[in-house]
Amino acid sequence: MSDPGGDDRRTHLTGIVDAVGRELAGANRARERALPACRRAIRAAGSSVRAVHRLDSGEAARLAGESEAAVREAQAVLVAFPALAHAGFLHDAEKEYVEARAVAALVAGTPVPGPGDLAVSPTAWMRGLAVAASELRRHLLDRLREGDLARGEALLAAMDDVYDALVAVDYPDALTIGLRRTLDALRAVLERSRGDVTTTVLQTRLQRAIEGRGPATAG
Repeated sequence: MSDPGGDDRRTHLTGIVDAVGRELAGANRARERALPACRRAIRAAGSSVRAVHRLDSGEAARLAGESEAAVREAQAVLVAFPALAHAGFLHDAEKEYVEARAVAALVAGTPVPGPGDLAVSPTAWMRGLAVAASELRRHLLDRLREGDLARGEALLAAMDDVYDALVAVDYPDALTIGLRRTLDALRAVLERSRGDVTTTVLQTRLQRAIEGRGPATAG
């Protein structure tokens, strides 16, 4: 027995599927443009952080600018596709860009730009800042090897400040996108760095005492 409404139903469903297909095609095109931009942003951000460690602030700023440009490109492409914008790869690119800007600011001793200043999501900003604080360990160790204890202590204080600020954020990981795990990693890095600075302080005091210039010979 034929279904008198079959043809109309098929036409109706085909129209809906075609519309969905067009939307998916647009989303796929946006994804194919955004992914390479996010990869460029991540590469440039990583290179920027390495330039900071080399004390090449000019190159660090240039590369951070490249990272920002790539992030802006990805954001613009995905603005019409919020589901894709929250798929994860844009968050990672924003996080790495934040890391580059935050490392430069923390090393320079200037205020860290906030999520509004950098035009990134608050969650990407928090995770990027936490990773930046962990990244300071390398800079701290380089300064200690050079004998610049005061600089090492200043960097340790900056790491402490970041951790203390972020640890107060007490929301589920579903909202913070893994911030708690990132902070756990930062805490471990912070404690190792504190141990390195403490060891260097004690060694310095002992060396000064042996050389007759420390508190051991005062008076």
